Amino acid sequence: MVKNLLVTGGAGFIGSNFIHYIMDNTDYNIFNLDKLTYAGNLENLRDIEESGRYTFIKTDITDMSKIEDALSELDMDIIINFAAESHVDRSILNADDFIETNITGTYNLIKYAEANNVKRYMQVSTDEVYGSLEPDEPPFTEINPLDPTSPYAASKASADLIVMSYIKTHKFPGIITRCSNNYGPYQFPEKFIPLVIYKAVNGEKIPLYGDGLNVRDWIHVKDHCRALAMVMENGREGEVYNIGAENEKPNIEVIETILDITGASGNLIEYVRDRKAHDRRYAIDNTKIREELGFEPRMDFASGIEDTVKWYRDNSSWLERCMDGSYRKYYENNYSGRS
Repeated sequence: MVKNLLVTGGAGFIGSNFIHYIMDNTDYNIFNLDKLTYAGNLENLRDIEESGRYTFIKTDITDMSKIEDALSELDMDIIINFAAESHVDRSILNADDFIETNITGTYNLIKYAEANNVKRYMQVSTDEVYGSLEPDEPPFTEINPLDPTSPYAASKASADLIVMSYIKTHKFPGIITRCSNNYGPYQFPEKFIPLVIYKAVNGEKIPLYGDGLNVRDWIHVKDHCRALAMVMENGREGEVYNIGAENEKPNIEVIETILDITGASGNLIEYVRDRKAHDRRYAIDNTKIREELGFEPRMDFASGIEDTVKWYRDNSSWLERCMDGSYRKYYENNYSGRS
């Protein structure tokens, strides 16, 4: 029997890549539910709009009545929740939308799933819920305590705990995944890598927080999506799965790599005042998903970042439209060139 899959936040970066993966590798009917905030972009999915297996539904997960109205005549087998406010800097300035979307929105989806006998619910979370690591500490495992720093991370940790509470008290068919930093096509350019690419290509100053030595564990979005599909198909209910590529890099090294690929000058780097409570290091131990589900990342960073730079260059009009909109004004007013 063909399954019906509800993807919330499917017009965003990871969600749209996941929909492409599912379209290419399964026969599922896909329903993409998205509010289309500033980072949601249906251009990401233009090539599948005419598919008989894909349906877009515009609605807001923070409003339970709207969810019920939008899905009233549909029968979903699986829900995977990508819908989230995700930019740390924005959460520091104002956390209201993060609380509403990431916490209330998740709770509403749980209620809908329970009321409609959804067979599997997946909560797509982040390694940021674990907090920060010291340079000599081992990578995060699924049993690390949650210790979020930013309002964004706290909102995601709260959502995880709500999902887990329903798993424990109601035998809710939930699974949580926590992934390291993603990069790849369709990422909105408020995020680190596409922003650096844009500025390098255009000869603009590249702001770098603090000393540039904050470390992130990078995974290509296509590897992440493949891992999510593996969890969706074969993961165990009630479990948490960390997803990572064991690829730690300091921010300055990532910038220098992009400068090398684009041929841009190192003089573009501009050190700016550090983010408040900036987590020093993230790293993911992916032993569990490797051993249980056989996941292995396929994209090494050198190849992945070259492909990513090429994609943004080949899709410069897409990137320009993003940068000419609300984000560009936001960035210039709040973060560009601070000292």
